This record gives sequence, C-alpha cells and structure tokens, in this order.
Amino acid sequence: MSQRRGPGRAGLGLASLIVAQALCAAFFLSDALADFADIGPGALTTGYVGIEAAAALLLAAGIVVEFRMLMGLLRDQARLQRGLSIASGALEELMQGYFRDWRLTPSEADVARLTIKGMTIGEIAGLRGSAEGTIKTHLNAIYRKSGVTGRGALMALLIEDLMAEPLVADAPASPAQVGEIRSGKSGSDR
Repeated sequence: MSQRRGPGRAGLGLASLIVAQALCAAFFLSDALADFADIGPGALTTGYVGIEAAAALLLAAGIVVEFRMLMGLLRDQARLQRGLSIASGALEELMQGYFRDWRLTPSEADVARLTIKGMTIGEIAGLRGSAEGTIKTHLNAIYRKSGVTGRGALMALLIEDLMAEPLVADAPASPAQVGEIRSGKSGSDR
C-alpha cells in the first residue's frame, strides 16, 4: 500500500489560493499607496482609494484565515498518517502472530498476506510465479489451519481482533511531555 505524502490536493489548492490572494492584496495595497502619494491625505476620503484599502485589508485577513486552515489541514493529515501507520503495523503484527499460531509455511504466509491485501488467485499466482492450482492448495491449507471457511471469514477474524482492543494504550507523548516526564514534572505541576 502506498502512502501519500505531502500536503495533498486540498492543501496545494489552498496554498495556491493563499498565494493568489497575497498577490491581489499586494496589488491593491501598492495601488492605494500610489494614489495616496499622488493625492495626499485627502485620498482616504475618496471612495476609490478607500475601497482599494479595504479590499487589501480584507484580502490580508482572508490570507491569515486560510493560512491557519492550511496549517490545520496539514496537522490533521500528519495525525491521520500516524494513525494509519499504527494500524498498518498492528495489522502486520496481528497477522504474524496468527501465522505463527497456525504454523503456516513461509509460502502459505505469503499467500495469506496477499489474499488479505485483496489479490485474486490469478494475481497471486502471477506475482509468485506459481500455478493457480498451487495457490488454491495453499489457500485450502490456510483455511484449514486457521479454522475459517474462506477469504471473507479470514478477513473478519483479523478485523474483529483489531477492533477488540485499542491499537495504542495511551496517546504518544509529545516532545514537551517526554521532557516533563524525564524531569519528573507532570502537566498538573505547571
């Protein structure tokens, strides 16, 4: 499974919007300043210069809001990627434990892993350079050793175990929390 890295499509779109708005704000602000320099202090009382200045300020406010939204999106994406990594590691660990308990051969474990990933018998055979009959034999052995009747039951067994307990006992500590733990301080000591 490939994991997407970086800000993603939504983050890049929002970053592009921020850049476009910053350019517009800079244009309106420079135009308002040029008009102010030409006309003098009375320029702010004219409608046109006031509208330009207001537009520049509103665009600047929009940039600040959108930048905060972008940072929030990037934080959420990082959190979700950490969660996916934890879940992926937990699934792999769970599968390895089952494969050991069921006493699967290395070939059977490989076929089981590819089956759990959703590959068809033909795809597994092509990937492993084996005949489809060999893959079917491995699958029959996997189902017999695991005590399930098919692919769906095998997936259900793994998913039920993953959902039975939390993947992580406690949330991972932030670097600041690790420093507090090492120094003997807790959040209530602050």
